[in-house]
Amino acid sequence: MSDLVARTGRLQQRYENGYRLVAGCIPFRYRCLDESHHENSENVVEVLMINSTSGPGLLFPKGGWENDETVEEAAVREAIEEAGVRGDLLDFVGDYNFKSKTHEDEFSPEGLCKAAMFALLVKEELNSWPEQSTRIRSWLTISQAIHNCRHAWMKEALEYGFCKWLAQKRKTTS
Repeated sequence: MSDLVARTGRLQQRYENGYRLVAGCIPFRYRCLDESHHENSENVVEVLMINSTSGPGLLFPKGGWENDETVEEAAVREAIEEAGVRGDLLDFVGDYNFKSKTHEDEFSPEGLCKAAMFALLVKEELNSWPEQSTRIRSWLTISQAIHNCRHAWMKEALEYGFCKWLAQKRKTTS
């Protein structure tokens, strides 16, 4: 059982122009392809996805951005609550609009959402976390993640936000 508790309810949710504001992240790690860990060995980027509790396909951790936290704090909180990971929140990779059938309410009757997504370099996988009874973690290559992604907006965040950010990051460090 996790000592951490997931936030629930809508009382603290942020809204803007009919959109529910959401924060999330694309958790990632570098995995060495060569078991010898030689300095010239190639690293592959893997992203962490979680199962959806409402149907097939995989997701990145995300959820409502609340009034008492920054968007970055919300993204980190969601990574802990839903995926059970901690790490370094590196950079913003984009805003993505989507429509949620399950999150229609008086402030967003059409279920419109705007998600701020970040890159999170995973440093720790927790043995217990708030949603572990309903979530399964899966480490995937980027191409596997694109293929298994449940929502088009998350696929876009991965392909055009995260991958573009990763390419820029690699250019500046090489």
